[in-house]
Amino acid sequence: MAPEPVFRYKQCLIVRNDIKMSCGKKCAQAAHASIGAFESADKTLRKAWQAEGQKKVVLRADSERALFEIKVVAERSGISTSLIQDAGMTEIPPGTITALGLGPARTEDLDKITGSLSLL
Repeated sequence: MAPEPVFRYKQCLIVRNDIKMSCGKKCAQAAHASIGAFESADKTLRKAWQAEGQKKVVLRADSERALFEIKVVAERSGISTSLIQDAGMTEIPPGTITALGLGPARTEDLDKITGSLSLL
């Protein structure tokens, strides 16, 4: 049996669980959050994360307020963030905050911020 890989870097994608979105909509919002956070991350972190396989973890938050609180903590820790606001063209009203992307960043740094959240 091959040893389990060790990921030193990852991205956390946090989707609101308190609003009704289809599975596909949630996936699209997480994808937006991933790209946005990646684009604002440090170039060295981006390269390191890409080199080891681009680990992503999708989590859930129970409110818009929770996303904002996590965003503030992450930014104070120097982690790139991307808060997603929906255009409202399909399932939900325009301007609805749907997701938050964090990183890529060091796994241990993200775990300090998101360790209490459940998987989506």
